[in-house]
Amino acid sequence: MAEYAHPEVLVDTQWLAGKLSDPSVRIAEVDVDTAAYDLGHIPGAVGWNWNQELCDTVRRDILSKKDLEALLSKSGISPETTVVIYGDSNNWFAAWAFWQLKIYGHKDVRLLNGGRKKWIADGRELTQDIPKFPQTQYRAQEPDTSIRAFLPQVQDALKQKAATLIDVRSPQEFTGEILAPPGLPETCQRGGHIPGARSVPWGKACNDDGTFKSFDELKALYGAEGVEASKAAIAYCRIGERSSHTWFVLKYLLGVNDVKNYDGSWTEWGNLVGAPIERGAAA
Repeated sequence: MAEYAHPEVLVDTQWLAGKLSDPSVRIAEVDVDTAAYDLGHIPGAVGWNWNQELCDTVRRDILSKKDLEALLSKSGISPETTVVIYGDSNNWFAAWAFWQLKIYGHKDVRLLNGGRKKWIADGRELTQDIPKFPQTQYRAQEPDTSIRAFLPQVQDALKQKAATLIDVRSPQEFTGEILAPPGLPETCQRGGHIPGARSVPWGKACNDDGTFKSFDELKALYGAEGVEASKAAIAYCRIGERSSHTWFVLKYLLGVNDVKNYDGSWTEWGNLVGAPIERGAAA
């Protein structure tokens, strides 16, 4: 992992197995399948439910500062804690949680390379015991919106060609063949993609075992779509969680200087009156 721009944000299963009793380290599991945690998790890991604890379902937004403070406080986390996040589906929602913690200024957040899949494949211990930690009084920083793209910024990027737009959804979503992956409720009125966006499905950044591909492989993958370390980039998907995974790859593994996650994504753009769209495969 040393070849990445910021290798310190990744840990492997061996490192984490040696830290299970370290009080300065807190582990959190965030899964697409919210029932997976109860079936067995890393000893000492707390479970965060992405659709109840990591979003504001009324405002269609990320966690508020107050709600994030409450979540981290009940998880026994202080600003000095090293937080290691992992999950199923190659850390898809783990990256979503990582992104939100970075918005609110938590200093030391890391992903378990390979996530739940790699931990199990390596024969590491699982438990169904629910850990209990003394509650803290976590105080978050004011939100850092430099890593988050809002609609006006995306519209400006499209108009001024000021950033490379990366659509990380499936090819079928990108072309407009389907509106959302099967079984997922958040949807839109129109299928397609933002004009000029490049299609790089988020899962292409990972190996079969769930770990991230090498620096050179990632550089070739995204470089072929016009992504450069010195050029601004905006990643988007359907509701912002898959694109947070790509945001992590671009920012921390490849070292792109200015990369944002547009979490409004296609559920906002695809429902927006008058917003231009394209259908079909990328040119």
